[in-house]
Amino acid sequence: MTARALPYGAFNFLVDLGTGSAGGFSDVSGLTTETKVAEYRNGNDKTNFVHKVAGMYSTGDVTLKRGIINSGDLWAWVSQVRTSGSIAKRDVLVTLLSEDGEGVQAWKLHNAMPLKFTGPTLAAKGGGDVAMEELVLSVELVEPAD
Repeated sequence: MTARALPYGAFNFLVDLGTGSAGGFSDVSGLTTETKVAEYRNGNDKTNFVHKVAGMYSTGDVTLKRGIINSGDLWAWVSQVRTSGSIAKRDVLVTLLSEDGEGVQAWKLHNAMPLKFTGPTLAAKGGGDVAMEELVLSVELVEPAD
């Protein structure tokens, strides 16, 4: 990957839900990881501060949103988790694209599993709103993909 002066836009990306086929979503949020620290100080330390020792790390839940496209893939995965539990875990790949559609950075979401599915808010008031669906994933590890 070649470094460049201007950052990439956050609006060109693909999501592969672990099926080998990448699709479009309107939003991906929650690509986070956090390391917990333990504070430690010896009673005979000469300095008056605590040492920070790296401990366990955790990963936040990742939220995917998209307009309803008459596809049952999200619901099928939710149903699989309901009946199979952790057997339904998958590795999900989120790939940021350059302006010409080339992958420039990717994140692998290890052992992702649907936690929550939210269907669209329907309102007969008219207007140009898009019917959206949302899937919240429980993720064990987020890391850059190779």
